[in-house]
Amino acid sequence: MEVTKLEHACQVVTDGEARLVLDPGGLTRPVDATGVVAVVVTHEHPDHVTPEQLHRILRANPGAVVLGPAGVAAALADAGLPVEVVTDGDHRTVGPFTLDFHGARHNVIHASVPVVDNTGVLVGGRLFHPGDAYTVPGVPVEVLAAPVGAPWLKVAEMMDWIAAVAPRRAYPVHEATLSEVGFGMHVDRQREALGDGGDLVVLRPGESLTI
Repeated sequence: MEVTKLEHACQVVTDGEARLVLDPGGLTRPVDATGVVAVVVTHEHPDHVTPEQLHRILRANPGAVVLGPAGVAAALADAGLPVEVVTDGDHRTVGPFTLDFHGARHNVIHASVPVVDNTGVLVGGRLFHPGDAYTVPGVPVEVLAAPVGAPWLKVAEMMDWIAAVAPRRAYPVHEATLSEVGFGMHVDRQREALGDGGDLVVLRPGESLTI
């Protein structure tokens, strides 16, 4: 398998000729991918999904299934986009991809901001993408897509979460809210949190990692 990081939260996982798209939101390039068998949307916020992105993907890949928590299904219903609802503990197999779902709620941004559904996904038993939550899946994680900047993110909590997941490798995602200086500072903290037992790989948009 190979994961290609696009801007912010969006990633494309490739296994042979099949592709899995994660969180195609409005802060990334238009996702023009073929061979897509599934799209996983961790939660309904527009930096993680937009109807325009999903319509574009499904026009090119009419057999693809969209999976996400109940809040995503409700948010996309008016756009005529069917979503297969998944939540914590669910397992699905789509094409060559095994998908195990972990977590149920978005991290708190502020008491005044509603907390939405958020379900992370473990792909192929190796790659964990948490969406916007510090979910510890409770199973070994080889590669972690680690949010590096967000309104809900506190660096100390980010470091504790990475240490708790203890992946062999990690790469930063969710960077659109950061300046280059801020990105570099937070990446250094992620590297510290991994310690000697893990490796941090910085993927710029369009770059890939074999997993």
